[in-house]
Amino acid sequence: MLCILPGSDDPYFCLAAEEYLLRNFTDDVFMLWQSKDTVVVGKHQNAMGEIDYRYTRENGIKIARRISGGGTVFHDQGNVNFTFIRNVAGPHEISFSHFTRPIVEALATIGVLAETSGRNDLLVDGKKISGNAEHVFKNRVLHHGTLLYQSNLATLGNAIRVKPGKYVGKAVQSNRSTVANIADFMKEPIPIAQFIDKIMDYQLNSSPNCKMHLFSSDDRSTISQLAKEKFETWEWQFGYSPAYTFTNKVYLSSGTLSIYAESEKCRFTKVRIEGDHYRRLDGGALAKALIDRPHTFETIEKAHEELGISSDREVFYSWF
Repeated sequence: MLCILPGSDDPYFCLAAEEYLLRNFTDDVFMLWQSKDTVVVGKHQNAMGEIDYRYTRENGIKIARRISGGGTVFHDQGNVNFTFIRNVAGPHEISFSHFTRPIVEALATIGVLAETSGRNDLLVDGKKISGNAEHVFKNRVLHHGTLLYQSNLATLGNAIRVKPGKYVGKAVQSNRSTVANIADFMKEPIPIAQFIDKIMDYQLNSSPNCKMHLFSSDDRSTISQLAKEKFETWEWQFGYSPAYTFTNKVYLSSGTLSIYAESEKCRFTKVRIEGDHYRRLDGGALAKALIDRPHTFETIEKAHEELGISSDREVFYSWF
């Protein structure tokens, strides 16, 4: 098994590295990595419906989509992500517990007693410290998960805080859980770099076949290209979302505003505006102008500018 520390905290590079290793390597792989503040949605989720759009945008939190299913997770420098990639003989070898067991055992060596839940999470004292997901490619399975060690739980909660009913569709929805940091269950917490070393050392010592591996310059070039062409794109992050409808009603100093919109690939296909915030002709023109355009703050802002409709960011954020 190749044990890897990718040497990058860019979420798009690390997610691309997972896909690259899954599709192009034949060895089993174990990787530990971290990233900057990022909300990572599952492959089949509606990104808009899983995040607090305003909070993530105004706080510079990245949005990413992974190739596995499951629910939304949050990454920051207090979180550690683990990735297993293994060759399997058949479906009988694809088991969440097969991959989470080494993590549970590694945590036990530092005095943290974790257990699996019925929802493929890892829990300590009933609180979620790890979310997991899988993806199968031919005879190889990718299993990855988070390890909340000293994560900013307030930022996590704000970034994935959503209002029920705004976004409706067939996308997979996350199950919200009470989360906690691993360090809080340790008698004497250690620096996160040492925590990473502990987890990696446990894996390295689990078998004589485990060895450290460094990406070659060609590997890094190919991974970076995949990150740029896929994982960094709006089309993958948001445009891959299943179709959805969006509804919102707000009370502004200028009047009420009711919005109904339908979206395909996160682009407006139908828009209806009601209320007395916009003049009737302005509302109709705006609804028409948004068709086939991306559901983004920049789109809303630009459409107002193009039509000469005076407004502000409070109104623009009403569209999310």
